[in-house]
Amino acid sequence: MSTDLLAELAAQEERLQFTHFDNDTAWALGVHLVEAAKERQLGVTVSIRRGTQRLFHAALPGTSADNDAWIERKSRVVDRYGHSSFLIGTQFRASGSTFEESSRLDPDLYAAHGGVFPVIVKNVGPVGTVGVSGLPQAEDHAFVVEQLTLFLAR
Repeated sequence: MSTDLLAELAAQEERLQFTHFDNDTAWALGVHLVEAAKERQLGVTVSIRRGTQRLFHAALPGTSADNDAWIERKSRVVDRYGHSSFLIGTQFRASGSTFEESSRLDPDLYAAHGGVFPVIVKNVGPVGTVGVSGLPQAEDHAFVVEQLTLFLAR
C-alpha cells in the first residue's frame, strides 16, 4: 500500500469533523446516508453510534445479519484505535502484514476492513462511529466519506 493512500485516509479524518454531535445529528446523518444509498439502490446497513450507544441503525434490502456483525467488528477497531477501520487495515498491510496476523485481536470481534469512520468532534476527538456494510470495503469507506463530506457541508 502506498503512503499516498495512508496520507489521504489521515487527511479525511482531519477534514471530516463535527462542531457538535448529539442524537438529532446522528438521526439526520443516518437519514442522509439511507436516502443516498436508496438513490443508488445500494444494499447496505447503516449504523451510527455515540460511544457504545447505537443512535441510528437501518438495514436496506439486500442486507442480512452478517452486515450487522461486520459493522460491529469494524466499529470495535475504530473504538480501539480512534481511526477509520480502513486506515487501520491499510496501516497493517503497508507494514507488510495484515491486521488479522499482527494485531493479536480476535478476528471474530475485530475487523479492520473499510466502512466505519470515527465521529470526530473538533477540539474533543472521536466520540462515536458512522458506518456502512454491504459493499466491497473500499466502496463502503468511500461512500461514508463522500456522504460525510456532503452532510458536513450543509
